[in-house]
Amino acid sequence: MGPHRLAALLSHFGSAQAVLSASSSQLHRVAGIPSAVIASIRATDAAAVPAILDEAAQAGQSLLIPPSPDFPAALRSIPDPRCCSGHAVSCSFLEAPAVAIVGSRDHSRYGEEIARELAIVAARAGIAVVSGMARGLDAVAHQGALDVGGPTIGVLGCGVDVMYPRQNAELFRRMYLGGVLLSEHPPGGRPDSPGAFPRRNRLISGLAQVTVVVEAADGSGTMLTVNSALEQGREVLVVPGPVNSPTSRGTNRLVRDGATPLLEPKDLLRLFGATASAATPTSAAAHVVPPCTLSPTEARVFDALGPVGMHVDELALAIGLPVGELLATLLGLEIGGLAQSLPGAQYRRAARA
Repeated sequence: MGPHRLAALLSHFGSAQAVLSASSSQLHRVAGIPSAVIASIRATDAAAVPAILDEAAQAGQSLLIPPSPDFPAALRSIPDPRCCSGHAVSCSFLEAPAVAIVGSRDHSRYGEEIARELAIVAARAGIAVVSGMARGLDAVAHQGALDVGGPTIGVLGCGVDVMYPRQNAELFRRMYLGGVLLSEHPPGGRPDSPGAFPRRNRLISGLAQVTVVVEAADGSGTMLTVNSALEQGREVLVVPGPVNSPTSRGTNRLVRDGATPLLEPKDLLRLFGATASAATPTSAAAHVVPPCTLSPTEARVFDALGPVGMHVDELALAIGLPVGELLATLLGLEIGGLAQSLPGAQYRRAARA
């Protein structure tokens, strides 16, 4: 049921309970409510609602209703705010200034580096990073914010207790411990309902004052989020990409058609009135003293690693080690939980280091 039909029913009957208690003939008196919707309303078991709410509460979820003062202020301004369920470490994340970082699932290394850097810069400045918990650049953006202890909000196209996609299991665990998960779906809601992800995309852009598109191919679903942001009157920034990259064709077309290009992270901070100096590290992911158990070589490599992936050739050049010796040292740090390998022969400091 869409927001207009829901509003018409609530206006006519005065409450959801009254709608569920109405007879078919009473429901037919409301203009614009088709018989199929009336049949669904009549088939609804109102007695099951408390059990659904209890199930959500037991799972640590909250129900956010538009008239409630707890409902995110940013979502009140979108055309069709609806009830949401959420799992939050801190509800203050929902009221923080926010940027949506979105992009391709099948991204390039360039896109991954940019999305991660933007998420880290934003999170360090206290700007919440919003994305859709999908594989690809969504996951990169969330992980970047989590790695520096910053606020991040994941908007789902399923219930907040449904792990989708499965390959993001570790990200879900981290979000439960350090972020916010938000959804319009009830507990157990599957990600296969019609229109679930376009509706999710309007929440991503609605929660954020600025949407940044890092990479998007032609016809990418990311463009749905861009359209939602524009319809909601939100700022859209686009990261230009290589002209021969399929994953940047959509973003480059946006720039060609007049979208504002994002050329450096400071461009994003300026929109929020923040500065690079305000974006100080907030977690152990930066300026960490190497463990005293490391050898001198391990300590040099550990000190050279940062929260953003660095190619092994760059590392070797930066610290003056042969690549073979560097790889052996990195392997030892990785086994010890101090370094993390990334696709493309890149390494970064492990989040917990």
